Amino acid sequence: MTISPKAVRFDDHSLWVDLSDGRVIAVPLAWFPRLLNATTQEREQVELSPFGLHWEALDEDLSVAGLLAGRGDMTHPAQPRAA
Repeated sequence: MTISPKAVRFDDHSLWVDLSDGRVIAVPLAWFPRLLNATTQEREQVELSPFGLHWEALDEDLSVAGLLAGRGDMTHPAQPRAA
């Protein structure tokens, strides 16, 4: 069974995704700088596919598998943590 996104919404700090299996997941917008810095109108231009989310104007793609695994933006190297 493929788990697909059914709806997407945002609050001030999170991306919320309703999934086809009934779960609702939230991830911090801080994980995805393009979405964090996007306007409300840009965020609303999401396209849902069987496997994830796509924002053409933002050049952003998120997979359901990646969200469920807790993976953030994989295009930027992780920043070293302060001691």
